[in-house]
Amino acid sequence: MDPRLSALLDDLHRFGVEHDAERLDRLDRYRNVEPDTARLLAVLVRAKGARSVLELGTSNGYSTLWLADAVAATGGRVTSADIDADRTELAAANLARAGLSDHVDLRVADAADVLSESRDGTWDFIFLDAERPAYVDYWPDLVRVLAPGGLLAVDNVLSHAEQVRDFCALVTGDPRVAETLAPTGAGALLVVRDPA
Repeated sequence: MDPRLSALLDDLHRFGVEHDAERLDRLDRYRNVEPDTARLLAVLVRAKGARSVLELGTSNGYSTLWLADAVAATGGRVTSADIDADRTELAAANLARAGLSDHVDLRVADAADVLSESRDGTWDFIFLDAERPAYVDYWPDLVRVLAPGGLLAVDNVLSHAEQVRDFCALVTGDPRVAETLAPTGAGALLVVRDPA
């Protein structure tokens, strides 16, 4: 990774932790992924050679930067959606600072709408880090829009296990996918859609 990008990511992580510590309402926090989870996502995108990447939950763009750097190596593109226009503007500014804007399409949109508008098998890689109570409702579209052999990564499955319990049960019970837990950061559920 470029040392300037690495330094920017370190600064954004530090700033995000300090920002969130001062906010009582979780909706006022950036709630960025931990660096080890972000690094895992970037490695998975590269290993898969993913060219079409969807991020649901942009926030200020911390994880988006990691994904953008990864797709720059694969020749791909990230579409990142968040319902908060102000945070999307922060993400755009951070991507510009990193010189990665050309690899990302930012959308101010609800995750459910982005999923319902996506064609079957559109996405090689999906990172889900949105509002957890909605994940059960997202599942039919998530598995539909994930390309055969595609990978879905879901954050916070250890830190917020109760909130994603029903979602995880849906995933585990679906014969179209295989899944495992990566116990890094807040816990990442990795789900692969069968290639057939």
